Amino acid sequence: MAVFERILLTGGAGFVGSYLAPLLAADYPRARRALLTLNDSPAPVDAGWTPVAGDLLDAEAIDEIVASLRPDLVVHLAGQASIGRALDAAEQTWRANFFGSFNLASALARHAPETLALFASSVSVYGASLNDGMAAEDAPPRPLDAYGRSKIAAEGALADVLGPRSRLVIARPVNHSGPRQSEKSFVLSSFAAQIAAIEAGRKEPELRVGDLSKARDFLDVRDVVAAYRALIAKAPELPDRVSVFNIASGQPHTIGDLLDRLRARAARPFETQVDPALLRPSAVDIPTIACDATKLRETTGWRQRHTIDDMLQSLLDYWRGLESARR
Repeated sequence: MAVFERILLTGGAGFVGSYLAPLLAADYPRARRALLTLNDSPAPVDAGWTPVAGDLLDAEAIDEIVASLRPDLVVHLAGQASIGRALDAAEQTWRANFFGSFNLASALARHAPETLALFASSVSVYGASLNDGMAAEDAPPRPLDAYGRSKIAAEGALADVLGPRSRLVIARPVNHSGPRQSEKSFVLSSFAAQIAAIEAGRKEPELRVGDLSKARDFLDVRDVVAAYRALIAKAPELPDRVSVFNIASGQPHTIGDLLDRLRARAARPFETQVDPALLRPSAVDIPTIACDATKLRETTGWRQRHTIDDMLQSLLDYWRGLESARR
C-alpha cells in the first residue's frame, strides 16, 4: 500500500464521505488528515480527521488551506450529488461541481504539484452514449444535463490544471445507496423512508413514485468506497498520469423491480401514486444505465461484495431505526 503523509478529504462529512473517512484513517494512521468542512456545516466529522473550515467556492480560502497542508493525497468527493436536483438548480450545480474543482486544482498546482488526486465523478458523463449499450471507459462523453456536463468539465479542469507532475484518478461510479443517504433526492432511500413511515403508522399507505420503468445499475455504497480505497492504493503504480475507472456492477435493475423487492420486505401493504414532480424530461432520462467495470477489477482486484438485496435491507433497517427513535 502506498504511504501518504498529508491527506485532504473534501466532502468527507457527506453520505459517501461518512463511509470513506474512517476507513482512510485506518488505512493511513500516521498521516496528517484534514477534512474540509463548510463554516456553517452541522454534519459531524469523523474522529480520525481534523476539520478544516473552508468553502471550495472561496478560492482564496482554499489556496491558504492547501498551502498550509501541502497534501500528497487529495480525495475530492465534494459537489452537488443529486442528478434530479441539477435539473432545477443548474447554476448551483455548475458552481459546486466545476468551480469548486477548479479552485481546488489551482491551489494544488501552486502548492502541491506532485499530489495524487482521486476525483469522484459519475457515469452520467457518458450521457447519450449509454443508449448504445453498456459503457466502458472509452465510450465518448455525451452528457445530457447540467450534472453530467459539470462533472465532465471538472474532470477536464483537474487533468489540465493540476499539472504534469501530479497524478489524477477519475472514478465514475454508477448510482449507489445505503444508510444515511438523503430520502429527499435519491429514489431508493425515498422508497425505504416512506415504507418505514407507513409501517410506523405515520404515513398513509401510499408511496409517491416517479417512472418505475427506468433501469439503473446500482451498487451498495460500501462497494463504491471499497473501490475508492483500492484505486488510491494502486494509483502510484498506474502507467498514466490521468486514469479513468468505472465503478459498476454491470447489472441494471428496473426501479419497479427494486420497489417490488422492498415491498416484499414491508410489514404493511401499500399502493403507489405517480408524482409528476418526480418525472424527468424524456430528453435527459436514459431508459437503461449500465457500465462495464472490467478495468477496475483487472487493475485492483475489486469485486462487488454486497448484493442488491443487501443494500435494500440495510436501507429499510436504517429508516425503521429512525422511526423507532421518533417514538
